Amino acid sequence: MILAGDVGGTKCNLALFSEKGGKLTPVFRQRFASKEFAKFDLIVKEFSRLSAPYLNGERVEAAGFGIAGPVINNTVRATNLPWIVEAQDLQRELRVEHIALVNDLGAWGYSLEYLPPEDFLILNPGKPEPGGTRALIAAGTGLGESILVWNKGRYNVVPSEGGHSDFAPHTEQQIELLRFMRRRYPQVSWELILSGRGFRTLHEFLNPNIKHPSFDDPDTDPAPEITRNALNLSCLVCRDVLDLWAAIYGSEAGNLALKVLALGGVFVAGGIAVKIIDKIKDGTFFHAFKDKWKFEGLLSNIPVSVVLNESAPLIGAAHEALAAIDR
Repeated sequence: MILAGDVGGTKCNLALFSEKGGKLTPVFRQRFASKEFAKFDLIVKEFSRLSAPYLNGERVEAAGFGIAGPVINNTVRATNLPWIVEAQDLQRELRVEHIALVNDLGAWGYSLEYLPPEDFLILNPGKPEPGGTRALIAAGTGLGESILVWNKGRYNVVPSEGGHSDFAPHTEQQIELLRFMRRRYPQVSWELILSGRGFRTLHEFLNPNIKHPSFDDPDTDPAPEITRNALNLSCLVCRDVLDLWAAIYGSEAGNLALKVLALGGVFVAGGIAVKIIDKIKDGTFFHAFKDKWKFEGLLSNIPVSVVLNESAPLIGAAHEALAAIDR
């Protein structure tokens, strides 16, 4: 048996997989609200209790976890949670020798080779270069970015914290947005915009006088209401928010493609893209992606796909756990 986890600032998805001939089949899965637990070990302990009936006498051979935060010396200090996750602690808690800790984008990245074609929506077919470098960008609770480099017959994921680099405005309106946000934050990163929290910020930038019910509840995330209003056209400000958000997302995806020369393709992952897929595929995203002056031709030839399977990080983490047994 293989245990895998997708650990984020909002939720933690854990799953148990049976393994046969290198093929992994999920047998039990549970979702936990991250902020209800003081530390990740408590989630692992609770999952172990719930999943025990599904082991059928077998033992967990390895565990892999994709966690939002940099992995340094088998330790992760979670980016959006007050957690420190250490492989040694998990070995003791689970009584498992093989623990694979990867950045959350690493888990997404390692899943790509195991997903069927129907798990991808192609925004631009492009002309992929065999073995070419790939880029992965994922907006959710935060903004993750990573690079996939071909080495010894497989893609290896190079982690990054590029989502925390400085936001670079692309239009006059975005320059005004930067000025607006600099009055609130000591640093304006891409993640402050390209994450769930960014939708309300953009709404207040475009029209601070219009408010929605979710704005008055500090425990409610306004992003679902804003995106829902935008997609059903019940609020023109929300529509403009979504247009601006998608354009900024596309622009940063294009920046990442240029920085790593992603001739093998760019993959858009994370929970937000799937929820606003009609906006992502209407051309706003890809137009901003390729709008790079002299490099528009190059970017027009780069394949761009959206990962539709939100369970992909679990699959990637499970396969990294399986690989850890043979290392």
